[in-house]
Amino acid sequence: MGYIYLALAIVLELCGTTCMKLSNGFDHKIFAASTLSFYGLCFYFFALSLKSVQLNIAYATWGGLGVVLAAAVAKIFFNESISTPGLIGITLIVIGVVLCNFFGATK
Repeated sequence: MGYIYLALAIVLELCGTTCMKLSNGFDHKIFAASTLSFYGLCFYFFALSLKSVQLNIAYATWGGLGVVLAAAVAKIFFNESISTPGLIGITLIVIGVVLCNFFGATK
């Protein structure tokens, strides 16, 4: 169940980040309010995930997938470009998340 909560936290964080972009510096109040709501829910579900997922694994997964998905949303919906060094950095983040998930947990 912890990974389901973690997945929800990641999706809600992505929604919050997207609304933050759409708020134009919090000038658009509906998107500003949505940003705060999505982030509140994000942290709630992240906290629930920590009941069964180790903090180092949960945070690496949440942060890493958040970066990858935010870059995808930026490219697809906002037509923002990603440089080659940026792609290399994102690839290294993914490798780090995979390593943490497969080898980071110890008992």
